[in-house]
Amino acid sequence: MKFEMYHSCITVLDLEKSLAFYKEALGLEVMRTIDAEDGSFKIVFLGNEGCGCQLELTWYADRAEPYNLGDNEIHIGFRTADIDAALAKHKEMGCVCFENPAMGIYFIEDPDGYWMEVVPVR
Repeated sequence: MKFEMYHSCITVLDLEKSLAFYKEALGLEVMRTIDAEDGSFKIVFLGNEGCGCQLELTWYADRAEPYNLGDNEIHIGFRTADIDAALAKHKEMGCVCFENPAMGIYFIEDPDGYWMEVVPVR
């Protein structure tokens, strides 16, 4: 039996703010959307051309307070062919939350506090 990773989901407090962040920071575009008939939730799948794995953003209408991310030890990794330009862009955006120059990687933080790892294509 073979499996292929399809998506990873995070819950967000402000969907429009998150959509803008992921578009600017990582170039992710809306691939498809699911709206609850009663307006209680919205699911948006983000991705980019050539990548089979998507990021699912789930928003709940009745959520008013930020999500508790615990120790926030979970992250999602992204690769880039130009790590220096990416780091410069993310520093300009003010979203770099941790750098590890020895490993050649860094992390950015989204509007809800989730960390995304950025690594060079190796």
